[in-house]
Amino acid sequence: MKTIRNFLGLGLLCSAMAPLWAVSTAATGPAQPLPDRALQSFVDEQPRTGSTVLVPLVATDAPSRPAVASDAPAGVGTAAGKTLDDLQFVREAAESSHQEADSARLAIPQLKEPRLREVAESLMQDHAAAGQALATIADSKGWPVPAPRLAAAPPAGTASSDFDSKWTADMIAGQERSAALYRAQIESGEDKDLRGYARDTLPTIERHLAQLRSLQK
Repeated sequence: MKTIRNFLGLGLLCSAMAPLWAVSTAATGPAQPLPDRALQSFVDEQPRTGSTVLVPLVATDAPSRPAVASDAPAGVGTAAGKTLDDLQFVREAAESSHQEADSARLAIPQLKEPRLREVAESLMQDHAAAGQALATIADSKGWPVPAPRLAAAPPAGTASSDFDSKWTADMIAGQERSAALYRAQIESGEDKDLRGYARDTLPTIERHLAQLRSLQK
């Protein structure tokens, strides 16, 4: 009888421990997927520093920025919508007129050859007039024009013995450069007023060039 009671008691004890054994076995068995809420709770409890959890946070916080267009212009822009070629012609032609008129002015008291002095006087007057005509066109269009820079006249009687020949050679080189500049403007300039100005002025430059060449020694 006692044996039967012991057996029954052992059976009841095993039945009572069965749920605990099942829980222990489930805890040590293969990992089971956690419910969504449990997964979110687990993620929230993880440290953020050095974690890949930061990646979506950074990506979310970073504002989207549109691509910035390059500030470099496709072409060279200029004032009043003009092209660089015409403005360059105005600058170079104005500087050339100022320099050659000033060179002639300074040379007149120093030149020994009377015919050279006549050419120098004509050069001074014609280049001054051409410079004024160019400035009038440029001012009407709002284009910049270099201001003349006059050099101080050298003391009288200080010219070298070969001053006439050196001045003539320098002026020939200057007139040749001017003629080439004006021809280029006539052929390829975009502004019709500048082309007309260059067309009207070029014969005077060529006339001075011919006179200087005829007097070169």
